Order: sequence, then structure tokens, then C-alpha cells
Amino acid sequence: MASVRGQLFTVSAPSGAGKTSLVDALLAADQRLKVSVSHTTRPMRPGEVDGVNYHFVEASTFAQMVNDGRFLEHATVFGNAYGTSKDWVDRQLSLGTDVILEIDWQGAQQTHQWLVAELGESGVGIFILPPSMAALQARLKGRGQDDEAVIADRMAEAVDEMRHYHQADYIIINDDFDTALSDLQAVIQAQRLSLSQQQRQYKDLLAALIEDSDQ
Repeated sequence: MASVRGQLFTVSAPSGAGKTSLVDALLAADQRLKVSVSHTTRPMRPGEVDGVNYHFVEASTFAQMVNDGRFLEHATVFGNAYGTSKDWVDRQLSLGTDVILEIDWQGAQQTHQWLVAELGESGVGIFILPPSMAALQARLKGRGQDDEAVIADRMAEAVDEMRHYHQADYIIINDDFDTALSDLQAVIQAQRLSLSQQQRQYKDLLAALIEDSDQ
């Protein structure tokens, strides 16, 4: 079996749509996937671990990393900066590992542009949406992490984020968690079985099968 580069998946969603919970469940069930741990200037929340949830850095450190060209994408969301390590992603893909990036629509757009320009490849964009605005608001309030003013800001931001759903390749509605997880797994598996991936992975086998049939 020929070695094949991994695929890069971007998963975008408005805050509260359940993106992180779905990706966590996906990773627990699929050892061939890794999620990129972003760098951020956001303060650490209770229960978070540096290097696991995010790489928490000072604004000056983040700015220097931007200047050094170390991010394949970076964006500012709710006043905090987020960025994805270019070297880490490229290394994982080279090892044949499929990588998931949890990023907003701007980051997803930058990532796919980088893939095409630098690697001549195209990634797979997935957008997760809530079943309704009421459900989204209820989930944000249920977190118990933000006051009403912050929730209102996040709801407004969610509307802007969701306007870009059409830029993704797949849309998943997170109404029932298990169903949404099954849908997400189906997308990953479908991409792994795509013609381009199978041709690269089974190049020798396909050639042998055709040669045998010609004899």
C-alpha cells in the first residue's frame, strides 16, 4: 500500500453550535485524526489546559509569530487573536495523518487558500449549524460562562458567521448530537474513499489489477 498524505478538514460553526463537542467525540472514535491546537491571546477559562485546549500566549508573542510567518491562518474574534501553526499542520499531513482545524469562516478561507497556493491541494470544509436561533441562544446560556451582554454579542456574531455557510463543502445540522456525529463521521469516511485519495493510496494495486486484466 502506498503512503498517502493526510487530508485537512476545517470545521466552522457559530459559537454554541456544538462544534467542539462533536470534534472531541469524533477524535475519541477515530485514531487516524488529529486536531490542531491553536495559539490564542484569549485568557484561559476554568478547566482548560495550556497545550491541550489552546497554546495560550501573550499578544506580543502572537504578533511576533505573525511577523515570522508561522501561522497558516490567523484571525481576531471577540477581541482575541487565534492562529494555526503552519509547520505543525504540514508535518502531520506529510505523515499521512488527517487533520481537523476548528476555526471560523475567515480562518477556513485562509487555510484553503494556503493549501492550494503552497501545496497544490484542496481541503474539505464542514459547517455545523444549530437547528434554530432559539436553540443556539439556549446553549450559550446553558454554558453559564458569559453574562447577557456577552451572549448578545455572540448571537450577533453567530448571524454573521452563518452567512458564510455556503463556502463549505458539507453542512451538518446539530439538532440531535448522535445524528450530527454520525453525519460528521460519514463526511470523513467519504473523503477517505474518494477517487483521488484511493488512487494515491492504492496506486500499485490499481495498476496491478489493470495489468492482470489485460493479460
